Amino acid sequence: MDHVVVVGAGLAGVRTAEALRARGFGGEITLVGRERHRPYDRPPLTKSVLLGESDTTFVETDLAALRVTFRPGVSAVALRSGVVETTEGELRHDGLVIATGAEPVRLPGDGPQYVLRTLDDAHELRAALVPGARVAIIGAGWIGAEVATAARRAGCAVTVIEAGPAPLATAVGAEIGARTERWYEGIDLRLETMVHAVEEGGVELVGGEFVDAHVVVAGIGVRPAVEWLADADLDLHNGVVVDERLRASLPGTVAVGDCAAWWSRRFGTRLRVEHWDTALNAPEVAAATLLGEDAVYDPVPYFWSEQFGHMVQYAGHHPAGERLLYRGGPEGKWSAVWLKGDGTIAAVFAVDRPRDLVQGRRLIDAGSRLDAERLVDPEVPLRDCVV
Repeated sequence: MDHVVVVGAGLAGVRTAEALRARGFGGEITLVGRERHRPYDRPPLTKSVLLGESDTTFVETDLAALRVTFRPGVSAVALRSGVVETTEGELRHDGLVIATGAEPVRLPGDGPQYVLRTLDDAHELRAALVPGARVAIIGAGWIGAEVATAARRAGCAVTVIEAGPAPLATAVGAEIGARTERWYEGIDLRLETMVHAVEEGGVELVGGEFVDAHVVVAGIGVRPAVEWLADADLDLHNGVVVDERLRASLPGTVAVGDCAAWWSRRFGTRLRVEHWDTALNAPEVAAATLLGEDAVYDPVPYFWSEQFGHMVQYAGHHPAGERLLYRGGPEGKWSAVWLKGDGTIAAVFAVDRPRDLVQGRRLIDAGSRLDAERLVDPEVPLRDCVV
């Protein structure tokens, strides 16, 4: 292999380039990024950047020292055998890393709306969150909650409009989401409410009501950025379909990060995880696979969110669980644990209980079975609930 092209200059892309060099690859590496910024982390965009605590989140890497040719402001537009077609010409390769991430879903309508996916998005939205501004946030998922946190802190009048029955309902279920409703004090939280369209001056709801807003933020999810692969000889379904080695259906091709739908041996299903931990750790396996080494990607997925003064952490895959148990009441620090039918732990959701998260993640990795009666006592460490 002489030339590897990495399409996507986010964390997953740059970490894969680093992993290739660390594993001894001496050929040419070209890193293509649609944005004109150098690679940066995305999680701080909804946290420190939006809150005004920092301006940049650049990844600490020396691309020149790694002998990586970085081409910012260049988009991939098509793929055919051995060639990536870009907005600035063709790139021939004998190894390909697809790391194009995901793109935010926008709301219908002709009115102005913000999304939060890029560094530029974060700066533009931060400038709009001024005291007294009426802000309508569509979606009470992870992004919506973090934007609402920043908007309320900035002194805005905040309305959050959620189609589901509770915040985070899509992410972790309505039962757990209902426990977070109390966090929305001072915010007009509208549940089971649909937006018809974004118009000038606000949003029109299904049913005709109009919600006035100076700022409308769409936080209704993302979709994998794989449109440029539509005509390629590549298996696509909710992203780039890859096996447990992150190997795509096209020879010499791997996919990593938000756009990769990988097979999980642990949970026996295909997962596409849009979180920082995946972008950080999957590149090691992607690089190994591309170089012909035997490596398997089978992590315990992990995610965290900072919202309304709480540290929220999640690990595992809760759809694999059959029973939901709580450790502590919703008014304080608490966590929730999903158990499979045989008592094996499938996932943990922790609110201001980092020890539960750390121990729970290790227990999921080990395939441990837990005693339900001991588990519901928040004073008993999770690791002491193993049977």
